Amino acid sequence: MDYDGHLSRRGDAHLRGLLDDAATVILTRTQADSDLRQWELKLRERIGFKRAVVAVARTLAVIMHAMLKSGEPFNRAVSATA
Repeated sequence: MDYDGHLSRRGDAHLRGLLDDAATVILTRTQADSDLRQWELKLRERIGFKRAVVAVARTLAVIMHAMLKSGEPFNRAVSATA
């Protein structure tokens, strides 16, 4: 896994905003249980809400990129948090 510690500000600002919004919804409103959500909640307790949102947004971007490359649908039981 390539980890550089942040969500880059290069690229489309609108897409970054959408990723941020999606991460915020996952951390605050979603009730669906998944490995990704469990990881996010632990991260939120450890590093705080705002930093967790950025980490989750980056993780979502990595997952979506892998889905586009492989053509596989999202499986919430298996996530790219490792």
